[in-house]
Amino acid sequence: MKYRQLGNSQLTVSEIAFGSWLTFSDGPQKANAIACVHRALDRGITLIDTANVYGRGAAELVLGEALAGISRDSYILATKLYFPMSSTDKGLSRAQIFKQLDASLARLQVNHVDLYQCHRYDNDTPLEETMLALSEVVRSGKVRYIGFSEWPIDRVEAALAIPKVERFVSSQPQYSLLHRSPERALISLSTRSGISQIVWSPLAQGVLSGKYLPGGDVPRDSRAANDAINGFLNPAWLRPKVLEAVQALRPLAAQSGLTLAQFALAWVLRQSNVASAITGASRPEQVDENAAASGHAVAPELFENAERIMGGVASEM
Repeated sequence: MKYRQLGNSQLTVSEIAFGSWLTFSDGPQKANAIACVHRALDRGITLIDTANVYGRGAAELVLGEALAGISRDSYILATKLYFPMSSTDKGLSRAQIFKQLDASLARLQVNHVDLYQCHRYDNDTPLEETMLALSEVVRSGKVRYIGFSEWPIDRVEAALAIPKVERFVSSQPQYSLLHRSPERALISLSTRSGISQIVWSPLAQGVLSGKYLPGGDVPRDSRAANDAINGFLNPAWLRPKVLEAVQALRPLAAQSGLTLAQFALAWVLRQSNVASAITGASRPEQVDENAAASGHAVAPELFENAERIMGGVASEM
């Protein structure tokens, strides 16, 4: 496992992160979920990402149990807030930041989180209120650094312009061979501002793993077959032309000595502003494959070929 500095922070994070949003929200899979966390730590993954809304607190509860007894300085813990936890608890107001942070800390069984992220932008709360409250929780010692996910560029710029508040060190965008919008403005702004990307959905909800075959049935154990979570899957990604293009990446991955999923992760990590790519796992063996994507020097022409292949279908979506 290789490691990268997270923005202008003093945090060093693993190139592959472990995300808890899918596996941990499923109660019957609790033991397996805990096994996946332990395997991730064994494989050198240090960045663990979750959010209060995942399973309405269930993910944080299980993660707290999984990390109990493990040295607190051996992993980087990141969580988020914004989405509704009840009919009245949502957003990024000062009151919600304090309330949701304390609830997350209790569920996670820790006295601080390394990274506290705003899951989306809150149009109903003044930006200054949000940034001042985030600064307060950093200065209280309950949070080490702050980040954002999927904020409009102008709102990021506005936050960076507010004086005497803590600065963001991370951004969590969707980024993959099938979703390259962060390249338009976010990455350049982040590079100038001491902000690194922690990428979600680097495998395009599993599509870039090659598990979905053109003309084939959707695997029963896949995200696309699970009505509870497939709302995040872009239906256009399951079109035959897209799936055929994904399969056309296999020879490129083979030339790199990587699986298709590892090749897609390595493509994301080719971008120096990316600190880490978040991956999930439903079994420990998947953790092994994902972790092994770190640290590969893939020939640039192979990535260029992949971009041409995927660019041809992405332009039609």
